[in-house]
Amino acid sequence: MARRHVEEGVFKVLMAGAALILAASLALILGTILFKGLPALNVAMLISAPKGGYYLGKDGGILNAILGSLAIGFGSTALALALSLPLVLYLNIYLKKRSRLALAVRFFLDVLWGIPSIVYGAFGFTVMMAVGMRASLLAGTLTLSLVILPIMARSMDEVLKMVPFGLKETSAAMGATRFETAFKVVVKQAYPGLLAAVLTAFGRGIGDAAAVLFTASYTDFLPYSLFKPVATLPLAIFFQLATPFPEVQERGYASALVLTALILAISLTARWFGRRFTRHVIR
Repeated sequence: MARRHVEEGVFKVLMAGAALILAASLALILGTILFKGLPALNVAMLISAPKGGYYLGKDGGILNAILGSLAIGFGSTALALALSLPLVLYLNIYLKKRSRLALAVRFFLDVLWGIPSIVYGAFGFTVMMAVGMRASLLAGTLTLSLVILPIMARSMDEVLKMVPFGLKETSAAMGATRFETAFKVVVKQAYPGLLAAVLTAFGRGIGDAAAVLFTASYTDFLPYSLFKPVATLPLAIFFQLATPFPEVQERGYASALVLTALILAISLTARWFGRRFTRHVIR
């Protein structure tokens, strides 16, 4: 009995220590960004594009990177959603739970999830060279959709696994087809979780730099064409922090603060929608 109490005490200390380290790390990161970036952040920086000499400390802003990140994030998320939702519905509605095909698909999605985004970037760049495509918003969107697709699909898959099996049986007993059960019962029941998965994937997409470094490239212009290079916030942060000018580095921290605020807003929105639509969920 005493040994069990000792083990429980040790694990409580370890869990408390892990939580403390996590909280301290988050506070340190946010504190650094706020301390170094907030003084350089202003409205002009948010509503203007870089001008001549911006990376030498002259006037300009990061509007091109903000709009570029949103454009490539929305595009890649929409494309990944169009592929992920039918896939996970097929896995959970049309296939048996322990079928070999379902297990194989989930295994490959897990493998794809673990591949570093720079590998996707290299793959996208190789395909671009093979087909003669130049770095552009379209190329970046296609590559980034590959990065977030396994994240979105596996998150949705876990959400759909939580839908009570009795709902599917009841729907089938009332004469509904599998297609009707999928979209009128299962999706409605799992809507909060599905939406959270989409928003999580979107946040992952706008914060990625490696996948778009060679495929979307970078430009000081606002995004206006699918076939032109586009700027993103992660690359804007990288290029600003890489300069030797202190004022430009401060803008890099300010850009990091903007990106962090966007991801925080996405996370809070996911939670709000989750609570807003939980009235459809059977507990």
